[in-house]
Amino acid sequence: MTRTADVDAYLAELDHPMAGAASALRLHILDGVPGVTEHIKWNAPSFVVGGEDRVTFRMHPKGSLQLILHRGVQVRADTAEFVFDDPSGLIVWSTQDRGVITLATADDAASAELVPLLARWVLA
Repeated sequence: MTRTADVDAYLAELDHPMAGAASALRLHILDGVPGVTEHIKWNAPSFVVGGEDRVTFRMHPKGSLQLILHRGVQVRADTAEFVFDDPSGLIVWSTQDRGVITLATADDAASAELVPLLARWVLA
């Protein structure tokens, strides 16, 4: 697990009802997702694999924590064929290869199925 000082500082100063859950989830992602690194993107922690941002926290609206699942910043040539199996039903798809998971409570963020789902996502 490699934590970065910029994400440490961001979370230490975060005034948000889900700040504790975000900090705990961050550590689970760093520990449970192979090859992941982190940085700040879109004014929130973002997790990178192979040089591409794959999961980015969204701390607004204030009442929840959202996880934006994406495959980098550019639309990829294989987007039309891309399929990701989500048996949990947690992901709401905004496009074929971009989804959002909304976590309303700390218990939602601590769900046992969340980190394995994210690990599968970053490798897809």
